[in-house]
Amino acid sequence: MSYPTMSVDLNSDLGEGFGRWTLGDDDALLSIVTSANVACGFHAGDPVIMRRTCETAAARGVVIGAQVGYRDLAGFGRRFVDVPPVELADDVIYQIGALDAFARVAGTRVRYVKPHGALYNAIVHHEAQAAAVVAAVRAYDPGLPVLGLPGSAWLRQAAGAGLTTVAECFADRAYTREGRLVPRGVPGAVLHDPALVAERSVRMARGEPVEALDGTPLTVTADSICVHGDSPGAVAMAIEVRDALKENGIGLAPFAAEPAPFTRGAM
Repeated sequence: MSYPTMSVDLNSDLGEGFGRWTLGDDDALLSIVTSANVACGFHAGDPVIMRRTCETAAARGVVIGAQVGYRDLAGFGRRFVDVPPVELADDVIYQIGALDAFARVAGTRVRYVKPHGALYNAIVHHEAQAAAVVAAVRAYDPGLPVLGLPGSAWLRQAAGAGLTTVAECFADRAYTREGRLVPRGVPGAVLHDPALVAERSVRMARGEPVEALDGTPLTVTADSICVHGDSPGAVAMAIEVRDALKENGIGLAPFAAEPAPFTRGAM
């Protein structure tokens, strides 16, 4: 069976260390992915890490996205925070602006926004918080695309507000039969077999069904595939996903505008 020529974005969550603590191999992943969701200091990341990640991404032609989250360093942004929508919007603006400053110093810009962790999952259904994040992106730069789960309140509201929406699927996460991510505390929620993850990535890129956690066939249509940078064996998994996509005639290309040529900024 032949398939039409196609391409897909490959993204990963990067810059998620803090101070002396490191998480994942950002340097290796920035040679594989086409888009980098960079932590902005609230769930992870600090100024040194943010600048270094932006400079490396810019040098390698990787598009930079702001990965915004709850103000929850201790919980790595994976705990729901019942923050008032007005405060949440300000937190998101703050994070985008901080990362954009380092991206500008590296000679490029933040090109899209992706929520992180518990915020990502909350705004699948939490209308008020979804509206707050939409309002923040519109206030900062309505030209920024936003990345999220297909069928989420977040993407629906973003589209209604005139933002460019990009649907995302996850190579290394299990899905419920409704197309939601299985909570991390549930056995089988995170996939660790590189061959399985790569095979699922190819199927999702083609719009073919994969198995939900309960075995139900599920079709996930997306323009960007995420491989988590903090998973064990993340680099090997990302390489296998990249190679499998290419071997099946699926090119890799960022969904956002190409970054500006790299020039080191002056302080």
